[in-house]
Amino acid sequence: MSDDALTKQDFQRLSHFRYQLRCFLRQSDDICREHGLTPLQYQLLLHLLGFAGREWASIGELAERLQAKHHGTVALVDRCEQLGLVERRPSRGDRRRIEVHLLARGAELASSIAELHQPELRHLQEEFRLPGWPELP
Repeated sequence: MSDDALTKQDFQRLSHFRYQLRCFLRQSDDICREHGLTPLQYQLLLHLLGFAGREWASIGELAERLQAKHHGTVALVDRCEQLGLVERRPSRGDRRRIEVHLLARGAELASSIAELHQPELRHLQEEFRLPGWPELP
């Protein structure tokens, strides 16, 4: 056994982290479904609301945030567009680029769902005291 071999405590920490993460994700999935969205639809809306520096994102940027394939993200945007949550717009700066914009209905839905995530986020913050995370109200 090498000096850098994992200890029982390392496995316990990893197990606990994965358990807490899974609890958060399961609860998040339930909240999304109660509001008529799939978890991926909510994540897409969330990433549009939280995209740094602007109010839209490209398909490629969304695919990266979702850790999804480009064609899968296109299909997800299609479904969200059909639901009236987002819309595609040609870029003003580069007509070849398509911007995905959040519509009012999508923003309202994402905000409502995000608000319901706050208690579990507070729990995770207390559980892990992650550096760089501001204190939640």
